[in-house]
Amino acid sequence: MLFNYKFSGSTSVVSNASSVGMSFAPDTNRTPTFFVGKLHRKLAFREAISALHDVVVSDMRFQPRDKTTYLEWAAQQEAIWLGEYMAELNIGDVKERIADLRGQLQTVQRQMNDKMQPYFTARQRYFNFLYERDKDAWFVLDPVITVHPDEVFFECFSQDESSYGKLSANYNVFKEINEFACGTTNVDYSADLYNEFQKIRDYKETDFSIDPSGFSVQTTDEEAYKEVKIDLPDSWVRGFLQVSSAMTLPATTLHLHPMDVHDICLMLRRFKERKGPRSIRFKLTPGEPVKLVFEPWNKEMVCARSRYDGAEAKEIRIWGRRRLLTLERLVPVARGFTVHLLGSGLPSFWLADLGDMTFTLGLSGWSANDWSRLGNFDLMAPRGEIAPATAQVVFDELKKTWFATPDALAKQLGYNQQMVLAALGTYTQAGRAIYDLHQGVYRVRELSQDPLPTDQLRFANPREAEANRFVADGKVSLQASQLPEGVRLKGSVTSAGNHTYHPELLIDLDERMAKATCDCAYYGQNKLMNGPCEHMLALRMAYGRVPQ
Repeated sequence: MLFNYKFSGSTSVVSNASSVGMSFAPDTNRTPTFFVGKLHRKLAFREAISALHDVVVSDMRFQPRDKTTYLEWAAQQEAIWLGEYMAELNIGDVKERIADLRGQLQTVQRQMNDKMQPYFTARQRYFNFLYERDKDAWFVLDPVITVHPDEVFFECFSQDESSYGKLSANYNVFKEINEFACGTTNVDYSADLYNEFQKIRDYKETDFSIDPSGFSVQTTDEEAYKEVKIDLPDSWVRGFLQVSSAMTLPATTLHLHPMDVHDICLMLRRFKERKGPRSIRFKLTPGEPVKLVFEPWNKEMVCARSRYDGAEAKEIRIWGRRRLLTLERLVPVARGFTVHLLGSGLPSFWLADLGDMTFTLGLSGWSANDWSRLGNFDLMAPRGEIAPATAQVVFDELKKTWFATPDALAKQLGYNQQMVLAALGTYTQAGRAIYDLHQGVYRVRELSQDPLPTDQLRFANPREAEANRFVADGKVSLQASQLPEGVRLKGSVTSAGNHTYHPELLIDLDERMAKATCDCAYYGQNKLMNGPCEHMLALRMAYGRVPQ
């Protein structure tokens, strides 16, 4: 999906002995959005914005070892090994001839290396220069900044799209606010900014601005504007939509003391798992301290400072726990952490209370599946049945105040709360609103200047759309059985032509699809090389909606 950005210059941070100035260059193609103020809580902001940077550059995907050099060496050695084998057969003077040719070959290789070494050195210096001077080419997903009457918040996604970060700063973070205009914009973000953020000190006067000058009428110096066209992957946009939908779903909520989060990070630093399951099991009993079990070692941690105040006992497992190390830097400045667990193998949200700031870390079900993958989390929040004109009235009312609770909107418009929630859910799934977990309000947040094609973005491929239809129409029957190696799913899926298919899945201890078979033509032709068929996806989706 192609997005056109036009930045007035570049984002910059200027630091000297007595002051720091941060100026973010906004996208001037969008509705004017700007903010100018002076930071009051400098150190906490430095730690929070640095944690947000950790989310941006995070990539937990498996990186296979580069075997290119080894394969080249093996190809050269193959001829040598063949020659040595032939030499052992005592065929004439082959052995002496091989030794002579090998010596000549080594001489040629040494000469080639001597000649090519300056080139290799210069090439590496060039790549290092590009990386150090133009890191933006490596990280092209610019953060989204939204200015509201009560706060400014930043949003970003990790490189593997499995982690979502949001930093909300209310106006108490600033001791002086000169001017602002509400709205949402993309900002020009440079990786060098991280090093500049580290120069923020409590004794330095720190200016913070989303530069308003770029929106002024300008007929000259057009070269000062930087136009950027970025072809963002659909998965990035889809991930933002799914995060917004996930925040509106019911969840189990608990509170953790900062030192308990520190102990979690310490456990992950001290021990390295070599096999699955790589999960944390929350054992929640009303009125008792929260208990965490780290698998596969089954080490139990009792959070004596954190009591679970829920109404019923629960046990919930989450995966992708090493992403929690992002919170490590926030422990010294946090007052507490609130955790929202959607269920076993489902997303979780970790909110760090930083006083006048809130840092939200949203994690997908596990690291290998990003927010846009059906096997992890789909847009499960149902769309309410509401007339488009009525939904538009609700959204227009929300735009008047920029944020509001559903109850307040219902009283203001005279609608029932179900209608308001259906309208807000529609605009949330369209990327035009977001639910604030911390304050419990809906906020206007236009993810893009033009409306997003939600029908195109809802599913990654036609098989996912078909699987969703099977589940919605009640065409899936499911049988689940617990095994030592995981959960075996069997069932049947009835297609539109009343043909019944019989998929079978094995979900391992890390909630991954370890094995899968089906009697459909797609599986017969492709097996799992092009991903699971729609019948497997429907079976997995139906199992994900069963209360655990």
